[in-house]
Amino acid sequence: MQCRAGCGACCIAPSISSSMPLHPFGKPAGVRCLHLDEENKCAIFLHPSRPRVCAGFQPTEDVCGSSREEAMAILSEWESLTGAVQPSPDSRLTHRCPK
Repeated sequence: MQCRAGCGACCIAPSISSSMPLHPFGKPAGVRCLHLDEENKCAIFLHPSRPRVCAGFQPTEDVCGSSREEAMAILSEWESLTGAVQPSPDSRLTHRCPK
């Protein structure tokens, strides 16, 4: 399967933990990669700084579905099932050690 022109779902839905230019601490899930251009093409596609996870991604029907919307839904669901749980900024340690 070829990438769907104008899709970009694989550069938006999943988190990317690898450091890369413009995303030194990775990219959170659901956030558009800053390397996507106006046509949703990767601006660092052939650049050596492109993360391995991106370079290794292969579009398949089970991941990309039959539309961009379906790809976003599939990848978002996979991210929610496999992604790390991020603590809330308001969370505080509430356990107290016994005296």
